[in-house]
Formats: sequence, C-alpha cells, structure tokens
Amino acid sequence: MNSLSRRSFLKTSTLAVAGVALSARSWGGIVGANGDIRVAVCGLNGRGKNHLSSLAKLKGVRIAALCDVDSVVLGKTAAAHPGAETFSDIRELLASPEIDAITVATPNHWHSLMGIWACQAGKDVYVEKPVSHNVWEGRQLVAAAKKYNRVIQAGTQIRSGEGLREAVAWVQSGALGKITASRGFCYKRRDSIGKTSGPQPVPPTINYDLWSGPAPLVPPHRNNPKNGPVHYDWH
Repeated sequence: MNSLSRRSFLKTSTLAVAGVALSARSWGGIVGANGDIRVAVCGLNGRGKNHLSSLAKLKGVRIAALCDVDSVVLGKTAAAHPGAETFSDIRELLASPEIDAITVATPNHWHSLMGIWACQAGKDVYVEKPVSHNVWEGRQLVAAAKKYNRVIQAGTQIRSGEGLREAVAWVQSGALGKITASRGFCYKRRDSIGKTSGPQPVPPTINYDLWSGPAPLVPPHRNNPKNGPVHYDWH
C-alpha cells in the first residue's frame, strides 16, 4: 500500500471524507461520460449506504453494481440506483469486466478475503475497518496489493483529520519526552444483541452460506428486535 498512490486518488474533498479509494490509474483514464470509473458497492445495509451516497456525489464515478446476500436489502437498494447491476455472490461480481473498483462494507470476517479476490480480479479496493480479522490475514491483503499492482485503501477516516495529525506531530516532536506507555478509550452504548439460549432460524431472504463466507457456518445465537438474528450484531 503506497501513501503516494493513496494521495493521488483522493481527488475531491467528498472522496476524502468518505474514504473511498479509487486509483490514480483509474482517474487518469477518465475521458468523458463513457470513461467513468465503474464502482461496485459490496454490503449495503450499514456503511454501504454511506459509500453509495458519497460515490453518487463524485464526478467521473458511476455506481455500476451492487452486491448483497440479502435479497430484500439488495432489491430495495437497487430501486434507488437504477442501472446498477445486482449480484448476491461476490465471485460473480468480480468476474465482471464492467467493474473497475469495489468498496467493501460487509461484516468484518469478509474484509481481507474479498479484498484479495478483488486484487486477483484486477479491481482496486476500498475496505472498511477493520481490514482483517488478524495480523496474518491482513498481511496477505498487503501482499496481494503488491503482487497484482492494485490500490487498496482502508477506512480509517478520522485518523487523517487535521487535529489528530497535528497531535501526532506534536508528540513526535518530543514535546512529551520519551513515551513509554499509552492508553486509549472509546465508550459507546450499544443495545442488547438479543442473545438467545439456542440457534435462531435465518430469514429465507438471506443466503447465510455466502454471508458466513470464510467464517464457520454456524447458526446465529442472537435475535435483536431491530436487526433480527443476522444483521449488524455479528460484532
């Protein structure tokens, strides 16, 4: 992952705020309406909504495809984005030559593998945090970016904010002396996940095999009144 390449494709303030990566190679190829960067958004029920709204504001970018394993979510999103091709299986999407880049807003366990597959298919990638389930998995994604000469950006949005950059520079200047330890806190109230005493049925609209992907194929043991047994509370 190359910092210079990353800077080169952050062409607009909207793109920078959204944290959506598009390669310098792709931007350089724009020659008009028919030369739009064709982006697919994968995972549409959470952060994917933000990806879609941010991409829609960018000149030279076209939302070419949508991917989700929940047919209801996919259908509802497709209705708001006419012309975008729809997929439930990421493998079929990546096989399409009509896609230049993808954004990944799926559950965490899919992030690295989906990014690696995208690199192998010749697509550039923006992937939500966390990039990987563990360090080894993340290094394979980095290796894939180098091997296939693709651009990958991770969604560490606020870490690139001016205030934090100034704070880091101040610490690095030696103003605090030698740093021997640091602690970070993040308190956010969350509602109950609806933990249950036994496995819960998966809604028929969800392809749970695809949803699980590289994770163990085990039934959910939760049932949030708002999100149901699958969405969101996989955290």
